[in-house]
Amino acid sequence: QVQLVESGGGLVQAGGSLRLSCPATARTFSRYTMGWFRQAPGKEREFVAAISWNGGNTVYADSVKGRFTISRDNAVNTVYLQMNSLKPEDTAVYYCAAGLSTTHLMARGNYDYWGQGTQVTVSS
Repeated sequence: QVQLVESGGGLVQAGGSLRLSCPATARTFSRYTMGWFRQAPGKEREFVAAISWNGGNTVYADSVKGRFTISRDNAVNTVYLQMNSLKPEDTAVYYCAAGLSTTHLMARGNYDYWGQGTQVTVSS
């Protein structure tokens, strides 16, 4: 069982930055692929970024590539999402997720555990 709790969301102006954190209560955190997803009002939850168990492989949605960076620290069981150059269209609830799959990292179905989400609002 893995429990995830996101933090770091908030209100920021366009062009600003936020860093999301997601500590996990899991004895074997380093086994898990970790991902970030987001859901805007009236839209489906979409993939943002993912990182392999050892951090050696990262994947990003085209919409955030070059602006967001996913990282992890297995020593403290935490995954991060650094978000720079934020845009109003980045406004959403951001969720972190954990799964054991090592392929198809963009697919929601490959993640077994989800956090409760943290709100990110970017004003223009």
